[in-house]
Amino acid sequence: MNKYLRQLFTAVIVLFVILGFSTTIITAVQANSLSADSRNTRALYQEFGAPRGSILASDGTILAQSSPTNDAFSYQRSYTNGPVYAPVTGYFSITHRADGGVESSRSKLLSGKADALFWDQLKALFTGVENKGASVETSISSKLQTLAYQQLNGKDGAAVVIEVKTGRILTLASTPSYDPNALATHDTKAANANYAKLSAGANSAMVNRATSQLYPPGSTFKTVVAAAALETGKYDTSTQIPAGASYTLPGTATSLTNTTSAAAGTNGQISLQDALTYSSNTAFAQLGVSLGQDKVAEQAKKLGYGSSVTIDGTASSGRPLKSVASKFPDTLTDDRLALASIGQGDVLSTPLENAMIASAIANDGKLMKPTLVDRVRASDLSTLSETTPEVMSTAFSADTAGKLNQMMQSVVEKDAPTLQISGVKVAAKTGTAQIGSSNQTNDAWVMGFAPADNPKYAVSVVIHNVNQFGVEAAGPIAKALMEEALKQ
Repeated sequence: MNKYLRQLFTAVIVLFVILGFSTTIITAVQANSLSADSRNTRALYQEFGAPRGSILASDGTILAQSSPTNDAFSYQRSYTNGPVYAPVTGYFSITHRADGGVESSRSKLLSGKADALFWDQLKALFTGVENKGASVETSISSKLQTLAYQQLNGKDGAAVVIEVKTGRILTLASTPSYDPNALATHDTKAANANYAKLSAGANSAMVNRATSQLYPPGSTFKTVVAAAALETGKYDTSTQIPAGASYTLPGTATSLTNTTSAAAGTNGQISLQDALTYSSNTAFAQLGVSLGQDKVAEQAKKLGYGSSVTIDGTASSGRPLKSVASKFPDTLTDDRLALASIGQGDVLSTPLENAMIASAIANDGKLMKPTLVDRVRASDLSTLSETTPEVMSTAFSADTAGKLNQMMQSVVEKDAPTLQISGVKVAAKTGTAQIGSSNQTNDAWVMGFAPADNPKYAVSVVIHNVNQFGVEAAGPIAKALMEEALKQ
C-alpha cells in the first residue's frame, strides 16, 4: 500500500470513529435531554400522538384523561373540575410539557415511556399498535377534595387531610387555583398567554399553597415545643411552668401578652396542659427559652422541619413531587427563640407539615411518609406498582403522643368548642400568626385529628391574610373536613 492510500485509509477510519462516537453521544448520552428539549417538535408530536394514561381519584373518578382529536397532535388532554384537582394533577401542555403534580411525578408512566413499560413499548414497535400510557390511581378522596375547594374558594389558603395510619393524602387543596385545561389547549399562542397570566406575580394561582408556600405557624407550633418538653422527662401535663400576663423578650424591651386572661395562669404559673389549652404565649415563650435552642430544633427536625418531603414519584417515573422544607433556624438568640416557640419570628411551615405533625401525634409518635398515589396500572389493568405505608421517623414516644392528644382534646373542650363534633372526640390546636409590617393581619390555622380516642384522619387548614383568629377562619373548614372524612 503506497503512502497516499495509507493516509486515505487512516482518514476514513478516523472519520468512522468520529461518526460512531457522535452517534453514540446523540442516541445514548444525550437522548433524554434531546427528547425533553422544548425545541424538539418531533418529540413533542410523538408525545401528544399517543394516548396518555388517565389520572384517577381513589373512588375511580377521572381527574385527567386524553381523548382522540382531529388536529395534528392526535390526542387532547382534559381535566375534570380542573381548579378543584389542579394541585393534585398539575398540567400537561404543548408549550410547557408536564409540571405541578402527578402529570410531572409520573410523566414517564403516563406517556408509556417508563422502563416498567418496556414490553409494551417493544410490542408497539413490532406490531404497530399504539403505545398506551399507564393509569395512575391517586389516594385523593373526590368528596373531601371537592368539599375543601368549596370551603376555600374565594380565600387564599390550603387544606390537607391525611390518613393517620398510612400517610395517604386524601385532600390536597389550594386556593386560588387554576384550570389546567387552559394550559392543555393545542393553540400554542393561547397556551403561552394563559401560562404567562397564571404564573405572574408572587400570588400566582399556580403555586400549590399546601406544599410550596411557607407560613408562620402561630400557636400550632406550641405542640412541637410541648413535645420537646415532654420528651425530656422533666415535664408532665400537670407540671406548672412560668406564665403571667406579660413576658419581656430576653435582651429587649418588647413584651409578649396573651389574648385571654386564662392564658396567664394563676400567680404567674400555669400547667403545661392549660398552657396549650388556652394557648399561653407567655408560658410557651419562656418554656422554649428554658428548653434551649437545641432541644426545640431537634424536636422540630424529627417532625420534618428542615427537610423537603417527597410526596410522589422518583427519577424513573418522572420528576419527583416535593414539598418545600419547613424552617426552624439552627441558631437563634433567646429573644428570637422565644418568638419562634409561639410560632412567630423565624419559624415557617407548610400546611402539609402541620398535617404531618397532627398525624404523628395521632399515630403514637410515628411520622408516616405522606403519599399521593395508591397504585399504577398498565393499559391491560395489570398492577405495575402499589404504594405501601412507610414510617419516616419516630418523632417522639407513644407516651408523649398520648399526652399531647389529651392536651389537644382539652383545647377543643375548653377553648375551641366550635370544633366539637357530636358523638366524636376531637383533638386540635388553633393558631393565629400575626403578619405584615405592622402585624395588622393574620394567618389563621387549625390542625387536628379525629376521632381522638381512635385516630383515623389528620387535618391542617390555613387561611392567609385575614382579620380573624384561627378558630374563626380555619375552624369551620377543618371541622367540615373531619366530619366528611369520618363518613369515608
